[in-house]
Amino acid sequence: MAYGLLESIDRSTQLAGHNRLALLLFRLGPRQIFGINVFKVQEVIRTPPLSALPGAHAYVAGVADIRGRIVPVIDLQRAIGADALGKSARAHVVIAEFNRSVQGFLVSAVDRIAHVDVAALQPPPSGGAEGYLTAITRLGDQLVEVIDVEKVLAEVVGDCPELSSRLREGARALVPRGLKVLLADDSRVARSQIERVLTQLGVDSIQVSDGREALRQLQRMAEQGPVHEQVLMVISDVEMPNMDGYTLTTEIRRDPRLKDLYVMLHTSLSGIFNNAMVQRVGADRFCAKFSSDELAEGVLERLRMVAQPA
Repeated sequence: MAYGLLESIDRSTQLAGHNRLALLLFRLGPRQIFGINVFKVQEVIRTPPLSALPGAHAYVAGVADIRGRIVPVIDLQRAIGADALGKSARAHVVIAEFNRSVQGFLVSAVDRIAHVDVAALQPPPSGGAEGYLTAITRLGDQLVEVIDVEKVLAEVVGDCPELSSRLREGARALVPRGLKVLLADDSRVARSQIERVLTQLGVDSIQVSDGREALRQLQRMAEQGPVHEQVLMVISDVEMPNMDGYTLTTEIRRDPRLKDLYVMLHTSLSGIFNNAMVQRVGADRFCAKFSSDELAEGVLERLRMVAQPA
């Protein structure tokens, strides 16, 4: 099963940059279907023996030895506010890399990989388990809920650390001249983390939840005057509903009023393929989630290009 899944994931990489998204569909409980981006998935396995981890977060069901690598396994059902999944002969673990760490997610069952049009993804409703979602969509008569894994991990691992004193001091020597960062990310947790970094650098932000909203905001600003006099840079996630970060960057480069904007793609996706796509669509910089200092370094580099000494 895992071999066929990985083959399908490899084929799915061809969708990136075409406003298409490949989701690994799985179940938490007997009926409801959830999804995560297959680009983040390394493999799917039957639940291995789990060893208790003293002092671990309540969401951590245990740790597993995956071919010599100790991997924490998070009970995803419990993490979104339902009863713990517990032991089940049918349960699977999805091994995935998010934000530079590898972890397993315990799920009831793995369904299949589905390719969806990013434009078909809708923001989730508010309240309840929906607080752990980044988007919803429909496949036929089935509702699919896309998990905000970054929120789950933030609760398990903790919030991002403060910036180093070196970076905070470096920011004091630069004045952003009223320029703001346009920040596009469908995860509320990710937006909050990035905003915290920007605040420590003394930079204000305008926040939106997807690429289409970001593009519309930039177009409105362009109608008011030169965008480079309003926007320091764009920081965009890659995987978002309505319009992904690759397509957003492409649209920015196509618009004569926006084409010279500095764009940083900030994503939990990684690997050679992702870096190649960043170059292909014309982004200025790629930053893998989530390192406060590395993100700050990217913003400071841009500030040095445009800011005047204090």
